[in-house]
Amino acid sequence: MAHIALFHSVLGLRPAELLAAERLRRAGHEVVTPDLFGGETAVTLDQGFQLVDRVGWAAVVKRARQALRGMPDATVLAGVSMGVGVVAHLWPERPAAARVLLLHATADLPASVRPGLRVQLHAAEPDEFTPPERVAALCQAARERSVDLEVFRYPGVGHFYTDRDLPDHDPAAAELTWRRVLDFLD
Repeated sequence: MAHIALFHSVLGLRPAELLAAERLRRAGHEVVTPDLFGGETAVTLDQGFQLVDRVGWAAVVKRARQALRGMPDATVLAGVSMGVGVVAHLWPERPAAARVLLLHATADLPASVRPGLRVQLHAAEPDEFTPPERVAALCQAARERSVDLEVFRYPGVGHFYTDRDLPDHDPAAAELTWRRVLDFLD
């Protein structure tokens, strides 16, 4: 069983993250899904970015940090899109993270990343939030630092392909993603 902190996208804490957390719980994991926007949600990316501006990145990170209080050092850090940015921000403070899961976006490895850490990236291809050069840089950094990185690209799907409530949803790619995530966590 893993302890998992799942950080939501720029659209806020919505059914997509709650359903993902429930799926992980049914597999035997403990999952928290902190509401980084204090109950507010957005319908579009533009509204989401405005929401981040209104709430403030410092408040978002503070709420995420508070959600991690009392969780084991070996908690899995997981982020969905903007949530990957939250993971990237907190990762240096959590060098004992059991694993790191990046959904729909990429992040840079922190200087404190430990060799052997398992990291998994799932992203659409193409996707403006995971351009090839960023993925290549992540892969290169992982090789240089002996990080166990798996990258899964899903051709022809939209950015939020795992979210059944959005037009980007691709049921087959979403199912494959969650099967791979469950294998990664076991």
